[in-house]
Formats: sequence, structure tokens, C-alpha cells
Amino acid sequence: MPRLSVNVDHIATLREARKSKEPDPVAAALLAELGGAEGITVHLREDRRHIQKRDLELLREVIKTKLDLEMGLSEGAVKTALKIRPQLVTLVPEKREEITTEGGLDLSKSNPRLEEVISLLHEEKILVSLFINPTPNSVKKAHKLKADFVELHTGLYAEAKDPLEVSREIEKIAGAAILAKKLGMGVNAGHGLNYQNVEKVCLIREIEEFSIGHSIIARACLVGIREAVQEMIRLINK
Repeated sequence: MPRLSVNVDHIATLREARKSKEPDPVAAALLAELGGAEGITVHLREDRRHIQKRDLELLREVIKTKLDLEMGLSEGAVKTALKIRPQLVTLVPEKREEITTEGGLDLSKSNPRLEEVISLLHEEKILVSLFINPTPNSVKKAHKLKADFVELHTGLYAEAKDPLEVSREIEKIAGAAILAKKLGMGVNAGHGLNYQNVEKVCLIREIEEFSIGHSIIARACLVGIREAVQEMIRLINK
């Protein structure tokens, strides 16, 4: 069965709206684990709009599952990752003006900084995932860069309205997942997945883990985080 990693960024978003101490993303992560999550994901953005460095330090100490740190390539983020040593670092594109990550890394051009960061993380025995668009070229480039995992961007699938468009996007994700697996990389997926659309993606057997945040946190506002996580796990296992 594929695993669920719960992104608790938006618990911190609510906290930062008032610059207060609550709600606590660390407490939310512990409740998500109690609900069955097998990983916790956080994005330490350069602008610190939600998750803060202290959140990351506490999460590394107290969660019992896997910590997946999403981050860009800034010097500060890399130094933090090397200090905290999460089990997995997912490298993502990052722009200050975006509401959320808008797409996968552009691997079409040479990126010495990306290569350098991957090497630095590997030297410290930290696994590296690249957040990529589900295309054969992106998968092949990720393999060439020696990524341990790819996380396939599911945003276009999640936004698709027409059934034919949905099918096309599913085919792209499935093709990318199959190729990544053949090349020896682990396969994760995420972005825009929710209680209504996750089941179709779960049919792609090569996907090992789903990273889902906004939908679960939104649901948790109504039913609590343990129940929201359990509901998502039931859909994934179904």
C-alpha cells in the first residue's frame, strides 16, 4: 500500500496569521501520526511565511515517522538541512510571489547549484527527492542527477475538469512513475490531491507515497486532524 505523508505547513500558516503560538504544527504532526500518517512533510520557505526553523528542529526531535523537508536551493535552507538532517529532502522550485509551488523543477538546463546541493546532501547521507513535472525527460534528468526519489507534480491532474484531460494527465503520471521505477528511483506524488481525486492516482502501483497537505488540514478544521488523516488513508488503501 502507498504511504501518506501529511504536510502540516498550513497549521503554521494559521499561526503566523496572528504571529501567535497556536495552532502548533508540531502538535498537529503528532496527531497526524496517531491517525496513521507514515511521514510528515514541511516546506521551509525562504520568506518563512509558515514553517519556522524552530518548528523543524522540534519536529526532527519528536516525530516517530519520517521527516520530509521541502526546500529551495538557498544557502540558508541548505545549511539548515545539513544541521537538522531530515530523512528526506525534497528540492522544489521556489518564488516569493507564488501562493504555492506552481510546478516541478526545470531540469531542461544545466543547474550547477542543484548538482552541488544534491552532492552536499548525499555526503551527509540524506536522501534526496526532486519535485518534477511528470515527463520522461524530467525523470531521466533526475536519474542523471542521482536523485534517490522523484516526487511527481500532480497539479495539472488535480486541476483538470474534462474527463479526457483527466485521463491524459493520469497517463502522464503513470508513464513517469513507471520510468522512474525502472531507473531505480523511488516514486512519490503530490500537489492538489484531495478526497475527491486521490483514488485515481492510487491505481498507479509504482507510487510509493503521497504528500498531501491543504486538503487534509482543511478537513481537519471540521473533523479534527486524526479523523481527517484516517479518512485519507482509507481512500488510499481502498
